[in-house]
Amino acid sequence: MPRSSTPPAAESATALAHHEVIIVGAGFAGLGAAIQLRAQGIDLLVLEKAAAIGGVWRDNNYPGCGCDIPSALYSYSFAPNPHWSRWFATQAEIKQYTVDTARRFGVLPLVRLQTELLMARWLVDKKHWQLETSAGTYTAKFVVMACGPMHTPIVPDIPGLDTFTGTRFHSAQWNHAYDLTQQRVAVIGSGASAIQFVPKIHRQVQRLSLFQRTAPWVLPKMDAAISPRWQTIFKRLPVVQSGLRWLLYQQFELLNVCLKYPALLKRLQGVGLRHIQRSIQDPALKAQVTPDFSIGCKRILMSNTWYRALAHKQVEVLPGVARIQGQTVVASNGARAEVDALIFATGFEVANPPIAHHIVGASGQLLSTQWQGSPQAYFGTMTPDCPNLFLTFGPNLYSFTSAFVILEAQLKFIGSAVLTARKKSLATIAVDPVKSARYNLLLQQSLQRSVWNSGCSSYFIDKNGRNSTNWPWTTYYMRWRLARFNANDYLTEGNR
Repeated sequence: MPRSSTPPAAESATALAHHEVIIVGAGFAGLGAAIQLRAQGIDLLVLEKAAAIGGVWRDNNYPGCGCDIPSALYSYSFAPNPHWSRWFATQAEIKQYTVDTARRFGVLPLVRLQTELLMARWLVDKKHWQLETSAGTYTAKFVVMACGPMHTPIVPDIPGLDTFTGTRFHSAQWNHAYDLTQQRVAVIGSGASAIQFVPKIHRQVQRLSLFQRTAPWVLPKMDAAISPRWQTIFKRLPVVQSGLRWLLYQQFELLNVCLKYPALLKRLQGVGLRHIQRSIQDPALKAQVTPDFSIGCKRILMSNTWYRALAHKQVEVLPGVARIQGQTVVASNGARAEVDALIFATGFEVANPPIAHHIVGASGQLLSTQWQGSPQAYFGTMTPDCPNLFLTFGPNLYSFTSAFVILEAQLKFIGSAVLTARKKSLATIAVDPVKSARYNLLLQQSLQRSVWNSGCSSYFIDKNGRNSTNWPWTTYYMRWRLARFNANDYLTEGNR
């Protein structure tokens, strides 16, 4: 993939088809965009590089994989699922919900599977996007980049990793063919995936060595099975589930408010500390798993089994990895573990979206070149150099709430923008660079006072030390600002 500031022009190719909108990605964001735009009569196509839809819930299928947002809130508001089996749904259920919803709203025929985007270029003279894919070239007036933040797994560059001769894989690319029974396993990382799969595998292995650089804050998970009786109530009286969704939304908004006040933060930390005290008896292990930063600075996790698994006799907790020597993993304190398998629970490239390496804007530069490792957009949705292009879950939209709250706010804006362009005969919609710069300056100033910028090392902070991930205000404000597209706030050009 070219990474220069001015990628070479594409070879001449006959476009497979032209569409009013092309959506890249068939996860929840892409399918949601397709459902919304199809309902508005928009001509569209969805491109998906994999052989199936589902996005992050297709790719992540490690043992114990599930959601840390209650099911009633982790779903489309316009497509409630009364049949969730648990308050926190499992990966298999969520993946099936994706398929069922796409089928229910008739967007499956609009998806082109095994069609990977190679490069998207804005053609200034033609005022549309050219998308070079593994299946040929498409063109579109508008493009929705629905590629998701949990897209590209990160494998750290560990000295000596190439000398390891055992089995190794990332949690997002779980090797189900490898039998972990009685194997010596090293898990590198203690984030959201590790706290789910470690409790599922620790009794199966001979020895599990967990290498963690930083202990996360882990709160109790109020999970339980949903009885058939309650499922029937949700089905027959949808207003009950809608009411539950509203209450859960308010609860997460309250959590975000708590993260702005030190006194409330201490109370929340107290819950986490008591969770450690109840689950672990060994004083040394307690010290190892007690975080040394304010709760909320990194992603808050939830589990009822994590600490109990770490206290198991077959598990040892070590500091971060310093190097690997053959089958030996050496920790930063010199401790050594002989292992047969490495499992990376090291997360994804969140603060520097990989999709930026595949977008060439009006200036002829790659979006990644413009961003220089510090992504920014106007309300996380549009960037000045990319007319008629929308990002879902773009820079600085992350908040401690359901992804669907953020997504549906963006979908309203995208749908409104496309319809406004049609109604007003607009050829292009672009962000005013001055307004975008002013907005991003205000956003960064607001983040300076937040817990996310309080000094811990997290994926919220990009390689330049800038917070390119978090949203510093309420999602009420986010939803209000993205409720509709106002052409007067953007640079527009009419059709010739």
